Amino acid sequence: MAAVVIADQVTKIWVTQTIAPDTYNNPPPVTVVGGFFYFVNITNRGAAWGQLAGYSTWLAWLAVVALVGIYFSRRQLELHRPLLQYSFGLLCGGIIGNLLDRGLRPTHDVVDFLDFHFGSYRFPAFNVADSGITVGVTIYLLYSFRDWAPGRAHSHE
Repeated sequence: MAAVVIADQVTKIWVTQTIAPDTYNNPPPVTVVGGFFYFVNITNRGAAWGQLAGYSTWLAWLAVVALVGIYFSRRQLELHRPLLQYSFGLLCGGIIGNLLDRGLRPTHDVVDFLDFHFGSYRFPAFNVADSGITVGVTIYLLYSFRDWAPGRAHSHE
């Protein structure tokens, strides 16, 4: 969890100090791999893909409620299992990373800077915290479906 929070905040500090704001279009983004991967410096006042823009305070409270809920539900979530500990470490680290942005930045927005293009499609920019959330949830979902696989017994170790 701490590694995600630290990596997220360090990269956001680097981006905000070295890349001009609003580099999604003009000024142009910093090319890492032409036609595929760029660094940008944009802010997001909403949740994923800008959804709920303008509700930063509500999103911050939702993040706090989610963290408290995870803490009090850790037994039901089977967080005694090592893989799930990593999963929720990534998830909680991501939640905290974006929560810090909402709480510490004067505009209460989140810094996004990873910009991927797939042909003419431009994936919405994201950050390390978003990656932690996505990977953590994906691991948990895949793990949750393990007992549903054909030929597997339902176990509650």
